[in-house]
Amino acid sequence: MMNVARMVFPGFWFGKSSEEEALRLASLGVGGFCLYGGTKTAVATLTRKLRAASSLQRILIAADYEDGLGRWLPDAELLPSNLAIGATNDEKLAFEKGFITAQEALSLGVDWVFAPVVDLANNAQNPIVNTRSFGENPEQVARLAGAFMQGLNKGGVLNCLKHFPGHGNTTTDSHMGLPVVPDTLAVLKETALLPFQTLLPHADSVMIGHLLVPALDEHNPASLSKTIVHDLLQQHMGFTRCVCTDALLMKALGNEKEAALQALDAGAHILLVPQDPLGLIQFLQTQVFPDDMLRHIEQILNELCAQADELMISSPKLPIAPGEFSMRTACQALTQKGFIPAIDPGNTIHYLEIGNDEGLSSVPFFDTLRAYGMVTEPFQDEAEYLIILLWRRYKPFSGKIGLTPEEMQVVQNATRHAQHTILLCFANPWMASDIPAEGTLFAFSPSPIFQQAVAECLMGNFEPTGKLPIQL
Repeated sequence: MMNVARMVFPGFWFGKSSEEEALRLASLGVGGFCLYGGTKTAVATLTRKLRAASSLQRILIAADYEDGLGRWLPDAELLPSNLAIGATNDEKLAFEKGFITAQEALSLGVDWVFAPVVDLANNAQNPIVNTRSFGENPEQVARLAGAFMQGLNKGGVLNCLKHFPGHGNTTTDSHMGLPVVPDTLAVLKETALLPFQTLLPHADSVMIGHLLVPALDEHNPASLSKTIVHDLLQQHMGFTRCVCTDALLMKALGNEKEAALQALDAGAHILLVPQDPLGLIQFLQTQVFPDDMLRHIEQILNELCAQADELMISSPKLPIAPGEFSMRTACQALTQKGFIPAIDPGNTIHYLEIGNDEGLSSVPFFDTLRAYGMVTEPFQDEAEYLIILLWRRYKPFSGKIGLTPEEMQVVQNATRHAQHTILLCFANPWMASDIPAEGTLFAFSPSPIFQQAVAECLMGNFEPTGKLPIQL
């Protein structure tokens, strides 16, 4: 009979987690790991060690490489956000993003990418979906996410639809609390559920969100709800492959051990990233599970491992350069709203940076401008040309996505003392709604290549042709 440890997939945070403990967990028979952070060399080294230490013939190693490896690895390129892909409305670019992500992940020993996010970007106050979404239109989201999934599979890794039954219309970060989806069943069928229904035949796995959806289950979070997982997803919608919880350490759930039992009873096969994986394994070993349940989970996991092997073996090695792909995407994704005044080389541009919680570097943007002879200075008292750079993007455990009142006051004071104000949105596009500016350029990504593209666009080297995939 299957070792119950196989249902547990611990998280591993480079620079924080103990490698010795991870190797011990591998030897105990966990089914795989989910990796966070690291460098290319560190990830590749660890994946080899974990596989060598495992008591199983095959384990799966996953990561949230939603925007390529660069979302977690400082020495890898950050690929365009899903919302940038949405602005291009180009399935070929969505496919290429998935393919590049897969090839780079596979080269480090990661064979399961927890993507795509198919939540809708239909709530401006949502602090955790935002640019992770392809947009607010469910048909467009399904079409682009489907192409991305094909890219992941063609590139050699497993995909994962998330966060079922849809995290879009919420205002709480499930890392910090339990979000509530207020939509009726009729609305859910026309919006949040539609991309899942369309894409389930092509999904290797589905991740269940820590969400309360009263229209489906008034009492239990989706990840612990038999009504949502078994009755809706598996029976009504016909999904017969792997179901995993969202990370159990997230604050949306209560007691981890009880939540794990409830998730398994609801129909989940994998308990993802618990706070205390060893304690959870020891607890599970004290429980009595029905034999047919364990046989079914083992079969699901065996099939998933076999699928991972098949994808890896059949994957072609195609030379798609991430940098060239990102620049092509940026040139199609940049979206203009309002009027952008012409700026002649030699003019002085004053700038103001807002919402840069992560300390993102704006050097690529300014270096490109200066290469054209532009003079750039921080805004002080007044300016002919004021450029405001908006950086804030979704960040787990942050709970905020917009500007604070203090930040807004700084911005509004600056705009009152500028003749021309241009807004550059490198992240959350909804932040632009409350800022008076002649024109706004939406980039949807803070990556160096997108910064370079924005500067090139300001210099008049190409026209922005993207279309906002959301309503402002």
